[in-house]
Amino acid sequence: MSSAAPSRPYAWYVVGVLTLANVSSFVDRQILSLLIEPIQRDLGISMTQMGALIGVPFALFFSIMGLPLARLADAWSRRGVIGIGIAVWSVMTAACGFAGTYGRLLLARVGVGIGEGSLQAPAISLISNYFPSERRATAQGVYATGIFLGSGLAYFIGGWIVGLVSAQEMWSLPIVGAIRPWQTVFLMVGLPGLLVAALMWTVREPERIDHSRGTAPLSELWAWARANFRVSSLYAAGFVASATVNFGIATWMNRWMTASLEWSVPRAGMVQGILTMTLGTIGVMGGGRLSDWFLKRGHRDAPLRVGMIGSAGLFISAIAAFGSTGDTAVILWLGVVNVFAALPWGAAQAGAAHLVPARLKAQGVALFILTLNLIAFSLGPLAVGFVTDRFFDRDVLRLGNSLQVITALGLIVALAFMFAARKSYSLASSSLANDKSGA
Repeated sequence: MSSAAPSRPYAWYVVGVLTLANVSSFVDRQILSLLIEPIQRDLGISMTQMGALIGVPFALFFSIMGLPLARLADAWSRRGVIGIGIAVWSVMTAACGFAGTYGRLLLARVGVGIGEGSLQAPAISLISNYFPSERRATAQGVYATGIFLGSGLAYFIGGWIVGLVSAQEMWSLPIVGAIRPWQTVFLMVGLPGLLVAALMWTVREPERIDHSRGTAPLSELWAWARANFRVSSLYAAGFVASATVNFGIATWMNRWMTASLEWSVPRAGMVQGILTMTLGTIGVMGGGRLSDWFLKRGHRDAPLRVGMIGSAGLFISAIAAFGSTGDTAVILWLGVVNVFAALPWGAAQAGAAHLVPARLKAQGVALFILTLNLIAFSLGPLAVGFVTDRFFDRDVLRLGNSLQVITALGLIVALAFMFAARKSYSLASSSLANDKSGA
């Protein structure tokens, strides 16, 4: 642990490394959504099973492991926990390339979830130590660009690779032998993550704001959660509902493009990837800056204000996008979708970190992320597949209708909870601002 205050350029370097790790995590997480059609075909599974495969095993173990790994990060080294985790999820993504059955692919996804559980809470805790409160949302916004850069790269590179390998029924690789084209994609995107794991060791641990030794016991975290149940539950519920819609759209958008618009997988991946990497990145950075702007003007509920703006904009644009048929209209509306879908997430993470005392920061953020991902990443992909199977006769051409249904229901719930949370969040934030432990 370094006792010297980090320089501002170095603090931004750390954000850059953590953002690169975030990019890697979302490439490995989202690549499966580019491969829905060939996996369904080769493994003979339904849309509901595919939605469950994408979301449930990953989200369950990502969420379960997040809290113990955050405790380890609080007690030991956040840098070390993240570096080892990156290596684990990279190896397990590559292992998906050797999975020839539904069960084996599901188990490999469990491994990806366990590895990725190491990143978010320790990274947010690191950034919170490197930046003062008035600049944290901007820094978290930059870090959150990794979500959209990573997802965009998964769509863009994944679509290109799928187009490249689709001409062959099987590929033959040295040592590995014959594998299907979609299995090759996992190998190509998983193994480069090991380089990111190595880069993580250039990051120094900053001095922790709370100088007490050891990790706060879980009983202290639960006591804090009980004492702040109203604000924490309302805050989490609003962003969980919003994230459920985001994950549902991100998972099924490519399949909707190839089915309803009759685009090729490479073209759909290129469009989705470019929009996500550019406008999604602009949206999340803009949301972080907007939250800091609100906060400087005395609005303690700044993250919730940004969340409500994002949810309202996503509601309108997503309903319009999935009801459009012309290519130009679809691309224009999807551009707006990407901006508003991204807008809340730097602010949401900074807001969660701001609510939690320094001694509990990594664990408290892990609890927020656990709740968010366990529900949203499990439910979003599954809900769209279920609605299509149950209410639209498994007709892939009705995916747009399923996406509209989930968007409308999810964002109405999100807006209601975010609005209800504003007053209690402002009071809790003001109280913690007057306590040095909340720095």
